[in-house]
Amino acid sequence: MQSEEQSFLRGNKPYSPVLPADFSNMKKLTNIPNLTELTYRSIKEQLLDGTLVEGTRLTEEQLANQLGISKSPVREALNRLEAEGLISIESRRGAYVREFSIKEVNDLYELREVLELHSIATTEITERLLSEMAESIKRTKKFLAAGDKLKHIEEDLRFHSMIASATGNTEFCRIFENIQQKSLLCRYRTYHLSGSTAPTGHGKIYQALKLHDRDGAKLAMQDHIRFVKNRLLESLKTIPSLSLVR
Repeated sequence: MQSEEQSFLRGNKPYSPVLPADFSNMKKLTNIPNLTELTYRSIKEQLLDGTLVEGTRLTEEQLANQLGISKSPVREALNRLEAEGLISIESRRGAYVREFSIKEVNDLYELREVLELHSIATTEITERLLSEMAESIKRTKKFLAAGDKLKHIEEDLRFHSMIASATGNTEFCRIFENIQQKSLLCRYRTYHLSGSTAPTGHGKIYQALKLHDRDGAKLAMQDHIRFVKNRLLESLKTIPSLSLVR
């Protein structure tokens, strides 16, 4: 009998066997994500690659049918995505892809700037951190050249997170990661607006930290964040379909 995990991975709907089967000699699978995790990853990937656009309604039944699973893991995955700020769940409207107003984007990036500058001020500058930053910049260039939007966004998150992690402040990192997650949809939108400038922006931050010039790194980080924010705000103001102010 197929498990729901196997059904999910193969893209089939669950089925019931006609004859009993003997599973006594079957080895247990190890390091396989549970069904909720698989469901979460699948929906999140469609959020980030633009398949599910802002305002799209997300029903448990429709998603369960699409993935060939029960509604329970879908419900858990949606709750997790809501906690990350990627979707909204309302009593009458149900679940839908989060819509960002101009004010929300501005508020989010203002807070992000404060956190990013704190990262620069308190991070421990080590050879390991500098090496990881340099490798991240190389990967970013590769993903941009390949047009791999999802991996580029993930690498952008990784670059900023590694600086925050090097502060050694667990509570700060928790708050930082929360804001990182909430800005994911904005990062997707800014890919075409400013994605190509990421290696340059990250490179300036890296070079300043390499020289232990925290003030220079702060300025580079501030310029980087504000450039992305301003490009995004400009697009929201000039393209009606992206403003989504209700």
